[in-house]
Amino acid sequence: MTDVLRRGRASLAFSFFTQGVTFALLVTRIPAIQDRYGVSDALLPAFLAAVPILAGVGSVTTERLVRRVRPSRLLRWSQPVVLLALLGVGAGGRLAGLAAALAAFGLAVGALDASMNMLGVSLQRSYGRSIMLSFHAAYSLGGIAGASLAWVGAHWHLPLYVSYLPVVAVLLPAALTGSRWYVDGDAAVPAAEPQRGAAGAVAFRLLLPLCLVMTFAYIGDSTVSNWSAKYLQDVLGSSEQLATVPYNVYMVTTLLGRAIGDLGVRRFGAVAVVRGGAVVAALGFAVVAVAPGAWVGMLGFTLLGIGLCVLVPQTFAAAGRLFPEASDAAVARLNVFNYVGFLVGSPLVGALGDAWSYRGAMLVPMALVLVTLGYARSFAPEAARYGGGHERPRTADVGRGSNGL
Repeated sequence: MTDVLRRGRASLAFSFFTQGVTFALLVTRIPAIQDRYGVSDALLPAFLAAVPILAGVGSVTTERLVRRVRPSRLLRWSQPVVLLALLGVGAGGRLAGLAAALAAFGLAVGALDASMNMLGVSLQRSYGRSIMLSFHAAYSLGGIAGASLAWVGAHWHLPLYVSYLPVVAVLLPAALTGSRWYVDGDAAVPAAEPQRGAAGAVAFRLLLPLCLVMTFAYIGDSTVSNWSAKYLQDVLGSSEQLATVPYNVYMVTTLLGRAIGDLGVRRFGAVAVVRGGAVVAALGFAVVAVAPGAWVGMLGFTLLGIGLCVLVPQTFAAAGRLFPEASDAAVARLNVFNYVGFLVGSPLVGALGDAWSYRGAMLVPMALVLVTLGYARSFAPEAARYGGGHERPRTADVGRGSNGL
């Protein structure tokens, strides 16, 4: 069984990595996509907003599907659809083709994100210790790899399909091969039986604090991804080249924080790690808001990577722990608020920046992240802390004990 879990963990980590590469290749080449299809600046926001909206639909649909179909099976087939949709974005030539490819990408990525995190919650339950951050570290590593590949394509002025085709040709068969070792938990128990009625067992009132934390975390993340370059160049007076650095620094510190974050959870407990992450992230926004120059601003974005990186993985883990008999439904519903935060964050900061100031706008996500402190106790009861004398053998910390989710 140990070998089964290890293979399941490695294959799921590769799935997270693949998704990080795929998503980065899409979002970092948006200007090239806009040029290829002749999408106007007025129409572009509608295309960009459609992806997270449809992803939310895909996540909600996944909640219903997993009552009858194993999450591993949904993940096995949603990931190839996401990869092929990315290739469709690069290979198409008409606006209708772009719309169809992005629609397929959005719906499939909602199912993909939900099912990946369902399996992560299940595996953490089987391991009896915190491993959820390691999966999201693989996603961050994939994001860095995808952004680097996108830079190569842009630097050499490669057509989109030339940039995307080799990546899809490598990752698609590798993901399908790795999917053979996904672990749902006790594979001997049919998926449909324990999941009947599971959706009704999720009380939204109890899930709401975690939904808010997820939303606030993604508002913070989208602020960095969408506004860090503009903020450094327009507000702090950096060069155009230097303005590209903060997001890369943010991604690297996110990777490092997630790579060691599970050790912190095992030693100090999820509550302490979430509180520490929220405080560090709020400090990062404060430093960015008052920074006198570009280098101090980059220090702030570095702190943001260290602080924000722990919130999302621990929120998924807490949902599984809160609803051990309905973790599929809890994770799928919580995943929707990933896209809510993504949709809200960038327009919110942009509107506040235009109406007030971009320095002042940075204080809003700072305040929202600090609200997480009030919900920190939702992440783990005192008895469920990991490691350092807190861990019990085979602790049922998150997820379902049988059939994964």
